[in-house]
Amino acid sequence: MILVFGSLNIDLVAQVPVIPGPGRTVLAPSYGMDFGGKGANQAVAAARIGGAGRVRMAGRVGHDGFGNDAIENLAANGVDTGLVIRSDEPTGCAFITVDRAGENAITVASGANMAASASDLPAGFFAADTLLVLQMEVAFAQSLAAARRTKSASGTVLWNLAPVPEQVTAPMITELLAVTDYLLVNEHEARDSAAAIGLASSDYETAAGHLAKAGDLTCIVTAGAQGALAATADGTCLRVPAPHITPVDTTGAGDTFAGALAAVLSETMPLEAAMRVGCEAAAQKCLKRGAQAGMPQRSALSSLA
Repeated sequence: MILVFGSLNIDLVAQVPVIPGPGRTVLAPSYGMDFGGKGANQAVAAARIGGAGRVRMAGRVGHDGFGNDAIENLAANGVDTGLVIRSDEPTGCAFITVDRAGENAITVASGANMAASASDLPAGFFAADTLLVLQMEVAFAQSLAAARRTKSASGTVLWNLAPVPEQVTAPMITELLAVTDYLLVNEHEARDSAAAIGLASSDYETAAGHLAKAGDLTCIVTAGAQGALAATADGTCLRVPAPHITPVDTTGAGDTFAGALAAVLSETMPLEAAMRVGCEAAAQKCLKRGAQAGMPQRSALSSLA
């Protein structure tokens, strides 16, 4: 079973000529509303690759229309929503600008996401076959508690350390590494998290190796057009290339990789196979606009043919 504990957002997206810097305003002809939140994104990606009924989403939304929409969307994508709880805070919302090159900038108003609690997860959901998927958009202490409960039940933890908090500390990273089996980061997150525990690195491959050894885990780095890299605690390094594409919108690409990776790992496929699926799924997502709209179905992936 894949259990995703994390954020659910509504994304408001504007296409702009250039992403504005401080003090600058740009005009967009219109905006669109999409479903997002790193947790919900990864749950949808995992369900599209792994199949309906294999993914459960746990988190919180508000007593509002956005909350209704978020729950209905997850259910429509085959995600079990029985652990999505209503909160007094409003449903989380993300404000996204996407430029002509497909790059994006995102501001997230957390809302109900910060009320998500590990106590929302019944004990019966933790077992040896549980693959818990975490991110960094709900309270860290609650994610850590959920990870510890998973490890106590001999389950597996896949932690996407994104986004790295502004006030990240060495104890935080040390605690996270201690309960994680697969640490998923991008190039910047790899270097930032390694630096936080005193392991400064000039490149993400070295940072991944440091993190893998420090936590006795597998550290997977997504590197966009360069594909993905995995470093293991014994010093092994595995590289998988990314398909060559011209991206339209990179929003949600990392979440697509994470969800696809979780889906394939839960089927006990080898890590290299899971990474290839993740790279192909993320590339296909980049060819369409929206965080979830472009996430592929299993049947569309040649790496799973």
